[in-house]
Amino acid sequence: MGQPDSLPGYRQTKLEIKNPGFVATSGAKYHLNAQFTGRDPDFVAGTVFKVTGKELEQADIYEDSADYKRVSVQLKSGTRAWVYVSASI
Repeated sequence: MGQPDSLPGYRQTKLEIKNPGFVATSGAKYHLNAQFTGRDPDFVAGTVFKVTGKELEQADIYEDSADYKRVSVQLKSGTRAWVYVSASI
């Protein structure tokens, strides 16, 4: 079960999905993503989940295929967390 929290200094953006197979399967043309702005009023609301090392490895593989990278961030609560952001922004 996750805990609500927010990611300060980021804003939510849409990235176009470049993989036509994924678009056909999911029906989605865009992924939502968090983009760093460094601005105090910007934030992305979300949920923090505790995961195992194995689950994190599996997420890395999945997100790498979508051109995302994992970065360490500090959430509004002070919790350190991993977040996937676009590798191309």
